[in-house]
Order: sequence, then structure tokens, then C-alpha cells
Amino acid sequence: MTPDQYCAEKTAKSGSSFYYSFLFLPPPRRRAITALYAFCREVDDIVDTIMDPAVARQKLAWWRDETGRLFEGTPQHPVTMALQAPVREFALPREYFADILDGMQMDLDYNRYPDFPTLEAYCYRVAGVVGLLSARIFGFANDATLRYARSLGLALQLTNIVRDVGEDVRRNRIYLPLDELERFGVTTDDLVLCRETPEVSALLAFQVERARTFYADALAALPPEDRRAQRAGLVMANIYARLLDEVAREGARAMSRRVSLTPVRKLWIAWRTWITA
Repeated sequence: MTPDQYCAEKTAKSGSSFYYSFLFLPPPRRRAITALYAFCREVDDIVDTIMDPAVARQKLAWWRDETGRLFEGTPQHPVTMALQAPVREFALPREYFADILDGMQMDLDYNRYPDFPTLEAYCYRVAGVVGLLSARIFGFANDATLRYARSLGLALQLTNIVRDVGEDVRRNRIYLPLDELERFGVTTDDLVLCRETPEVSALLAFQVERARTFYADALAALPPEDRRAQRAGLVMANIYARLLDEVAREGARAMSRRVSLTPVRKLWIAWRTWITA
């Protein structure tokens, strides 16, 4: 199996909506974004699957070293081998990969977020930076596109957070800012027990509207001349925005069941976005 095949298989197996945004890209860009996504999956899996924090920290430290080897031209892992050509071709900054790893470090250091500025810093590192890297891979002529990419990355991450409240709390993680729980009169037990109270519903509705604001900010920042080049990002935006709509319709019920779109619906959204953007 080649490094590119390894990344493609990891991406396809993930079942992520991101897969649908890659389908219509020309091969060099598709291979590049697939390798980037595989990198994100590898480091995110450290936090999600390794229960021993000491082992997780060791694994994350290895990836920091491996990222250094990537930029020195001596990578060892299939994912970083696959990233060598994209790093050169699309001038992907080394510091962005460090930011992603810093975000994963936050997941080892925090299982609660005291306020939105702290959460926003996390979202920037694990998703906003990925948006910036993706924009470089897709191509752009106007630097304003980077503002779009950053805001879109945050919107996608905030969508995941509000969708996964119940799942995360069962893993002893709360990404909703604790000061906002207090403001809405919601306790940690309310989330753990998936209580469908008016207070919980109001809290989740607030999170949905914040995510929608980031989508709106992203789309407003995208220059018309870069819209076609950034179609893959717009596919992600439209799929996740529809997912956010479903979460909003479910309200507090979304805590006890995973809200998702069918593969057919995601493919339809992807195709329609691609041909109309």
C-alpha cells in the first residue's frame, strides 16, 4: 500500500462528511487534502482512543517529532510521506501543523472549557488552521479568502460540538463553555442525564446560533473571484449547515441520539454545491 492509498483508505473508512467535499477535486488537490485529513485523523485518534494520558502524551510528542521530520524531508509515517509533495506544492506552513498538535494537546489538558475565548482558541487550532491549510490546497488569489477559511473551520467545529454534546459528556468532556451553562441555568448533571429541559434547549439553541454566525461570517468574507476555487470548502459548509439545521430541529433530544445526514443526502448536497458554486 502506498502512502497515498493509506490516506485514501483512512479517509474513506472515517465516514466523515469531509469525504464528500473531496470527490470532485482534481487528483493533485484531492491527494493533498486527503493526506491533510488523514494527518488530522491520526492525531485526533490519539485523544479519542488512548485512555492512558501518559501514553497519549508520548504519542503526541512522537507526532511533533514526525512533523519536524516531514519538513526536514525524512518522514517515517505513511501520512507524512504523503504530505511531502503537498507541503512543497502548496507552501503549507510548518507552524499550522504545530497549531493542530497544540489543539490536540488542549484535549489532553482540558475536559472542560471555562469560557468561549478558551474554546475559540481550541477550535482555531483543531479546525480554523485546517481551514487555512485547506484554502491553500484549493487555491486562492485574494487574501480575504483566508478570513473565510478560518471562520468556516470554526463553524464546522462548533457544529460538531453542539451535535456531540451527549456523546462528549459520556466521555467526561464538556466543550460548551461553563460560564454559559451557568448563564442558562444548566448543570453538568443536566447534560450527563440528557435532561430535555427548557434551560438545556435554550443553551443548545444559543450554540446553534453562534455556529450559524460563523457560517455567515465565512460566506461574507469569501471573495467572488475565489468562490470557484473554494468549492470543496463550500461543499463542507453546505453539508454541515444542513446538519446544524437537523440538530436545531432535534433540540435537547440531540443529546441522546447522534444526528446525521444520509450518505445519499450528503452526496446530493455535494454535487449541487459543486455545479452551482
